[in-house]
Amino acid sequence: MGRPLNVLVYSGTGASAESVRHTLATLRLLLAPNYAVIPIAELALLKEPWEPSCAAIVFPGGRDLGYGSALNGYGNERIRNFVRHGGAYIGFCAGAYYASKKCEFEVGNPELEVVGARELGFFPGTCRGGAFKGFRYGEESGARTGWLFVDDKVWGIRKHPDFTGFLASYYNGGGVFLGADTMEAKGVEVLAHYNDHVELDLPDTELQPAAVYCQVEHGSAILFGTHPEYCGFNMDQDRYSTNPSAAPNYSKMVQEIRQSDAARLGFLKRCLSKLGLEVDSEQKTPPQLTDMHLSSLRPEYKTTLLQAWKQMATGIYDGEENIIEAEHDKFSLKEATGPPEKPEKTSHQEYAADMAIRGANTSGRGGTPDHTADFDHLVKRIVYHDKEWPSDEYTRRFSHSKYYNSLEKAREDEKLAGSKWKQLPVKRTWGNVFMYGSVLTSTNSLLDKNPKLLSTMQSGFTLAATTQVAGRGRGTNVWVAPAGSLLFSTVINHPAAYAVSRPIVFIQYLAAIAIVQAIKSYSPESQHLPVKLKWPNDILARDPTEPDREAYVKIGGILSTCSYDAGTYQIVLGIGVNVNNPRPTTSLDALMRHHLSMKNNNSGNFEYEPFSIESLIARILVRLEALHTEFMAVGFSQEMHEAYYQHWLHSDQIVTLDAHGVQGRIVGITNDWGMLKVDELEKSDDPKTARTTGKRWALRSDENSFDFWQGLIRSRIP
Repeated sequence: MGRPLNVLVYSGTGASAESVRHTLATLRLLLAPNYAVIPIAELALLKEPWEPSCAAIVFPGGRDLGYGSALNGYGNERIRNFVRHGGAYIGFCAGAYYASKKCEFEVGNPELEVVGARELGFFPGTCRGGAFKGFRYGEESGARTGWLFVDDKVWGIRKHPDFTGFLASYYNGGGVFLGADTMEAKGVEVLAHYNDHVELDLPDTELQPAAVYCQVEHGSAILFGTHPEYCGFNMDQDRYSTNPSAAPNYSKMVQEIRQSDAARLGFLKRCLSKLGLEVDSEQKTPPQLTDMHLSSLRPEYKTTLLQAWKQMATGIYDGEENIIEAEHDKFSLKEATGPPEKPEKTSHQEYAADMAIRGANTSGRGGTPDHTADFDHLVKRIVYHDKEWPSDEYTRRFSHSKYYNSLEKAREDEKLAGSKWKQLPVKRTWGNVFMYGSVLTSTNSLLDKNPKLLSTMQSGFTLAATTQVAGRGRGTNVWVAPAGSLLFSTVINHPAAYAVSRPIVFIQYLAAIAIVQAIKSYSPESQHLPVKLKWPNDILARDPTEPDREAYVKIGGILSTCSYDAGTYQIVLGIGVNVNNPRPTTSLDALMRHHLSMKNNNSGNFEYEPFSIESLIARILVRLEALHTEFMAVGFSQEMHEAYYQHWLHSDQIVTLDAHGVQGRIVGITNDWGMLKVDELEKSDDPKTARTTGKRWALRSDENSFDFWQGLIRSRIP
């Protein structure tokens, strides 16, 4: 296995939803695209094999006692062993109390007092708090600015230019790490001190450590008494404007935190780097949502759709007219009548310059917009182009002319490649109506969470993005998908009458075949790329950084969702592939460069044109439409089975069938519901040569397991 790619944020019993929200947002900002920052609850921590793919585990603010009630014993043992063997732990506020050898909180206060030893013990001393008075659970009445002094040695030679000696950090109940300045021999290093005198009964000689680094055998932990993960641009300064007594220091605190945002994020980057995490060097702010641009290969192709949308666009919201109020999102509909009012932003710096203006115009709440995870209240603007395709002024990161020209070329290539086009009534319409936005929430969510809009779309309607800020994956995973990835969702209308004879589950297999075939037919050299399928919906590639062993990493995936409307199942098929962006695993460009380098004896003397996302989307859609047409005519045929098996990784793979160690050999997928077919094996020292017992099992995924192969549910095949 390659380097761990997950940073897990505990979101279970005891965790504060607000702290989880800020933690996810800030760590995604600093660690994407090198890691996937995802929430994890106690059940997964206790029962799933999360350790091999985890780079760091994070415990946010909340209630230390809640953490212990869920994880004391076995859960804490796993966390401690993970860190001892090279992992990283990050604790904010309650997460810091929880990871200290002893917790002392509000000693002498009968309502709040918590005192006791803690099992993790990464800080080999006592964390005592609150450092400042006024804390109340579930409130911000005691919230204040925690001013931190950061020693120059933490910055090293890269001291942040905005750092003036002190950092403003959100504080609400955190502690002091007693004696940390004298624990260097125990592997403890103080990263920051409280600048204000803490309101605790401490000896005059006691310093006030607010953040510590702890070496834990082969791993390490960093614990914070404050919340450096709270960013001012994610906080509403007017949150308590109508009830200032509920949080008297809040408005001033937010203003001070905003002024320290850049330097504090720089400090947090240094801390993450100290844990061995690979931090994005670019100074970023969260990307803002952009307009979506609706166009079509021929103007008349979108007439019916546009008429339906215009009939819906009768609402008014926050002073804006022509609003479509769908189930989950609000959309405004506007015609492109000339050059764009404002050129599309192409960098994070440009987004930052525009943040205040766009935030004020789109928040609809009179305060700072929430850029962390909740974009629901923002109006999503659809700009439709009637007379010509969107120019590069509208979409600098996507060429519509290249896309539509590639679509027509891919159809000609498909027609010449075989006879299927002549024998079957392929309409060649998929991709004709196309909508694109540079920065969107999630292409899948914008479609499947808004049935009002979805019901107007014909098969092949496609929505694409360059960046997703709330991309969806298997289970409940959500992440920021960076630029350089192919990201699109297409609609497939499946008549309910075909639900049994043409099971919907096979559509994800059609998509997997289409993706691999489109990649391998992209150019004469691309047929050599080591791209494979992992059942049921992942695209993998052989890792070019490990040439001495056959290691595969994920470069893409498929997410299929389904709804029912008027006798038709509407499937939203989401596809994502790392094309130009090599992080966090690898990309098609990296694979091609490696292939050409090996072909030329590592001379570096070769010409290479990067994959075009526009062309690859077109090729996938054309291949998918052809496969779907055949599927609707004859079902998932033997030829399709062979095409799927040609590219998958699982032929003769040995899997464990139950907790007693019974093993089986994968032999294919079932013809009815596309489950894995596995022949049970007799006990043997070498399962690869073992004989079968005569029993055959069908395996399906529970779709919730952290490690896919640990979450298979089996049933006997008669």
